[in-house]
Amino acid sequence: MAENHHIDYVELPARDLDLVRAFYRDVFGWAFEDYGPDYTAFSHSGLQGGFFRAEQCSRTDNGAALVVLYATDLEQTQARVAGQGGTIVKPIFTFPGGRRFQFLDPVGNELAVWTHA
Repeated sequence: MAENHHIDYVELPARDLDLVRAFYRDVFGWAFEDYGPDYTAFSHSGLQGGFFRAEQCSRTDNGAALVVLYATDLEQTQARVAGQGGTIVKPIFTFPGGRRFQFLDPVGNELAVWTHA
């Protein structure tokens, strides 16, 4: 059930919905449901959302918000991201309270994955 004033859904662009679906399914175990040829919704991700067909991508260097995922095994997750076609743009680094890395998915969206210190 949606909660008043909580972030409820997030949408990201993707020029290739088949590619982005396969990446997030294989790396993170997300599930997808298509709504026509230009939109796919995702679930089993902690927060539901979707990808809409677009040539743009979501990156912090052009002002986009950074979506941050959590992983219990950061090294294994970084290896899976790279092995499935993601590009590591900031390898694992430490910050107060944890460690994280940032990556571009196969369609160019920037996300991060973190874990506790």
